[in-house]
Amino acid sequence: MDSIKNFDTKMNKYMPIFPKATGQPTIYLEGYPCEDDEPMAATLYHGIQISFFFDQLFRLYRSEPHILIGVDSFIYYSEGDMKKCVAPDIYVVLGAKKTPLRRSFYTWAEGAIPDTIFEFLSDSTIHEDRDRKVQIYLDEMGAKEYFIHQPDLERPAEFRGWSRGTSGEIVEMTADTPRTLFSERLNLLFKWKVEVDLNVRLLRPYLPDGTPITTSIEEEQLREKEQHLREEEQHLREIAEAKVEEQAEQLRDAKNLSNQQAEKIREQAAELERLRQQLGK
Repeated sequence: MDSIKNFDTKMNKYMPIFPKATGQPTIYLEGYPCEDDEPMAATLYHGIQISFFFDQLFRLYRSEPHILIGVDSFIYYSEGDMKKCVAPDIYVVLGAKKTPLRRSFYTWAEGAIPDTIFEFLSDSTIHEDRDRKVQIYLDEMGAKEYFIHQPDLERPAEFRGWSRGTSGEIVEMTADTPRTLFSERLNLLFKWKVEVDLNVRLLRPYLPDGTPITTSIEEEQLREKEQHLREEEQHLREIAEAKVEEQAEQLRDAKNLSNQQAEKIREQAAELERLRQQLGK
């Protein structure tokens, strides 16, 4: 019961601390394309992974106005050079205002750089995702973390992450627990598991204590379950109260009967005494 309320308390406890962006939200800059006619997801595996992952992060940060989550949109990271452009599957910018919605993200105008980036591997980009993008995202653009994950069950499992070390070098992350990596920037655990019903190897975010971050569908199901439990609890309470009242009524009836019987005995005793006195005369 009240698991949603408890989750909100935990969420506030583990919310990352960050400075606000120094620039201004910029919807669109003339001359910088914001579309390339390419589909968002290469396969259904990627579509499911991206939509679930975005939903979870968006819900997690829904009440924080200065955390922006981007999905397959262009990031321009060098003013005047349109070739310095990337389009990660998912990226998170701490400090940037969530609204207004952007067509693209311009690092120099916003005064912020994406902190954490996620790419979900596909056959056409897998080598670039593993190698070249590590340098582009962390070195050229200046992001703090970069993760890759393979959601396709027909491909070998692969979940890796890189971050910038204290002296600026790029360091590959290590895991204390299999299938799990920790994001220092977002203060979140990321762990994958096979979702049999969806037939996908799904990467999911968790709070540092292991509490899963639910999707909108899962949250609605949880609300319905908690509502059902509350209704069942109320029903059981009403049954218990009715039973207590019934027992109390039975006790009152028994007490009244006992009093009536006692009164009848007294009356009989009085009548017997009266008859004895009449016989004694």
